[in-house]
Amino acid sequence: MVALTLDQIRVFIAVADAGSFSKAAKSLNRAQSAVTYAIKRLEAETEVVVFDRSAYRPVLTEGGKALLVRARRIAEEASAFHDQATSLASGLEPELSIALDPMFPMPVVVDALKAFSARFPSVPPRVHVLSLGAAAKLVTEGTCVIGMLPLIISDLTLLKSFPMLRIDLVPVVAASHPLAFLDGPIATETLHRFVQLVLSDASEITAGRDYGILSSRTWRVADLGAKKSMLLAGLGWGSMPAHLVVDEIARGELTRIDPAGFDPMTARLVLAAAYSAERSLGPAAAWMIDHLGHTRDR
Repeated sequence: MVALTLDQIRVFIAVADAGSFSKAAKSLNRAQSAVTYAIKRLEAETEVVVFDRSAYRPVLTEGGKALLVRARRIAEEASAFHDQATSLASGLEPELSIALDPMFPMPVVVDALKAFSARFPSVPPRVHVLSLGAAAKLVTEGTCVIGMLPLIISDLTLLKSFPMLRIDLVPVVAASHPLAFLDGPIATETLHRFVQLVLSDASEITAGRDYGILSSRTWRVADLGAKKSMLLAGLGWGSMPAHLVVDEIARGELTRIDPAGFDPMTARLVLAAAYSAERSLGPAAAWMIDHLGHTRDR
């Protein structure tokens, strides 16, 4: 099928959609004879009759119906190819890489990605989900252009950042855990008898720094999802973003506790958008940074 052309495929789709050669010719702004010739050439190249012309209007044959599905895919891919080539030629990035900390509420992330996709349909996002400094490291090293990170992590000399929103961290434990049955503030000496599950940094960025540790017995885990599963299994107590455990608390699977020394005000975590101070942003990344800046604490 050396002579099969994209134009023939587009004419095939136009005739199938219009239901007649004359209407297709009008929509394509061509002579009807040119449309008829394009279909004949397509049928000759494929050796498949795609339209039954025995009736007043052309009707797709079974072979035509099967080929039409692939024809639409080819036309869509060709259009996407053209759009991306045009975007690249104009200076748009081939993709937008984002480092995402799992602390971020997903509705905020999804809304940003929807808006970005509508504005830059030819620039696919690539999202890397890592916790704490591991996500920030992707930005400082250039693997990702934008980071959506806790402000305490993104506040590095190599990064420019701005706060977007605040989330509450709440101490929780499985409903079957002994701490779940204690009322009022739980004394520090009591907490020392139980394991505290602590989110650890897989990078060296926060090496030597601990946040919110109140127990002398700690288990460290680098994944927030794993920490939640361990909490549900009753392996210890720990703090979690409120929006990630609200359903489990409502269902009675997790219980909110009140450790002495845990200050709800200081447990409000500021989440930020960040990007490298040493690299210039492309048009798509610059738009995304501006968009994220307008979402702060809406």
